[in-house]
Amino acid sequence: MRQISLGAVLAGLVAAILAILLPATLAVGQDATAVAEGEKLAFDRTKGNCLACHMIDGGDLAGNIGPPLLSMQQRFPDRAQLRAQIWDSTVKNPQTLMPPFGRNRILSEDEIDRIVDFLYTL
Repeated sequence: MRQISLGAVLAGLVAAILAILLPATLAVGQDATAVAEGEKLAFDRTKGNCLACHMIDGGDLAGNIGPPLLSMQQRFPDRAQLRAQIWDSTVKNPQTLMPPFGRNRILSEDEIDRIVDFLYTL
């Protein structure tokens, strides 16, 4: 029976752990960037301007026309529904005051995705 040195076993174990953890670490960093960009857009008075109507943790001078943006993953377990709400909220509620950000090209597809990434952290 062939013997394997302890050093070879440890090297193989470290390589396997890094192969598993390194892609996950990169994905977390990318997600953190998307979330930060989404927060910036949501708070930007010239872009998303979510604070004009919604209370959001960390935001200043929040409005109260719309519901507070809390527990968004629980309220919208399907990300596509939250995205659709931002894209064009008049589909579900024709009387809404919320502008159709996507349909009216106030926000790009990518900007809406970033805002959804941010809202999912609330």
